Amino acid sequence: MGEKNITELKKGIYWVGVIDWNIRDFHGYVTSKGTTYNSYLVVGEKIALIDTVKHTFADEMMRRIEEIIDPAKIDYVVANHVEMDHSSSLSKILDIAKEAKLVTTERAKEGLLRYYNSDWDITTVKSGDNLDLGGKTLSFLEAPMLHWPDSMFTYVVEDKVLLPNDGFGQHIATSKRFDDEVPDVMEEATTYYANILMPFSSLVVSKIEEVVKLGIEIDMIGPSHGIIWRSDPGKIIDAYMKWGRGEVKEKVVIVYDTMWKSTEKMAIAILEGISSEGVEVKLLKLRDNHRSDIMKEVIDAKAVIVGSPTLNNGMFPTVSDFLTYMKGLRPKNKIGAAFGSYGWSGGAVQAIESELEASKFELIKPELTFKYLPTSEEMKKCYEFGVEIARKVKN
Repeated sequence: MGEKNITELKKGIYWVGVIDWNIRDFHGYVTSKGTTYNSYLVVGEKIALIDTVKHTFADEMMRRIEEIIDPAKIDYVVANHVEMDHSSSLSKILDIAKEAKLVTTERAKEGLLRYYNSDWDITTVKSGDNLDLGGKTLSFLEAPMLHWPDSMFTYVVEDKVLLPNDGFGQHIATSKRFDDEVPDVMEEATTYYANILMPFSSLVVSKIEEVVKLGIEIDMIGPSHGIIWRSDPGKIIDAYMKWGRGEVKEKVVIVYDTMWKSTEKMAIAILEGISSEGVEVKLLKLRDNHRSDIMKEVIDAKAVIVGSPTLNNGMFPTVSDFLTYMKGLRPKNKIGAAFGSYGWSGGAVQAIESELEASKFELIKPELTFKYLPTSEEMKKCYEFGVEIARKVKN
């Protein structure tokens, strides 16, 4: 196939991953732009493969490896993470590279043996351990709960290349491999963090601080999904620190659903009140916007306002689904409020407020729950609340 198909990060370090153009759902996360499964070949006097790919793409990975070296000559296969989008081609590569040792953490060893019931030759490593390939040194850093207990980073010392598996990734399918070639990469990186790593934000901050304290210099970051950060890896590291600390801006997100437009009319009036104060505001109807895309907007918002009609004395199902999903992601430093409409009985607003309190939002109770179609006076109250919440966000 020729050298034009080979992507070299630095001399002797190659991308041998695959592009999944057509995946649209990644365990509940909408991947409208597809994804990649990234695997890296590090060639010194000895050869190491860092992570594999989803098993349905194993042959494509093998073809890329074959353009560089004979896969049978691989000496080590490093598994940074157990999850099957990265580990399910291990059997394929280890059947070919019969003398290769599998290198992973103790926790990952347990998971891999459970998943694959194998008799692989597994070497376990911990933070600070090194593997000398001859001209290339792999250094390992355990990263538990970023985002599974078994997770690990691999660092190529001489080239200052960090291979952090699910850290710093994005779900995006592209024929380009590097951040300076893909204009919307930060948008996809934000969505990725909001839906995968946000629950572990305090650990993200402490792990980055640990890397800094250890004096690890980073020229390039090769995550397991999406593009490789080569032009300015500090940009994504700084963004992770900002998201990890829960930094927010003057921004309000209104998330709602509606049955007969009453709740929607209220949402628009609230939006107009917010806009009148010059505060950024997003209006997101749940049946038209997926929860994973909404979380990209929530991540840096100071306030999240949730609206629902009452159905069977409770929230509309899409609202309940969103609040459950958001609670699991544990966003920090948020103001929350609820509004809604009802017919013969209420209940949705109180249920939303309970969920926001459970998510540790600073709760405001504007008492915006109106029967049937809101009157002009009730719409005015919605507008005035928008003004109030905008001023609170600014202060």
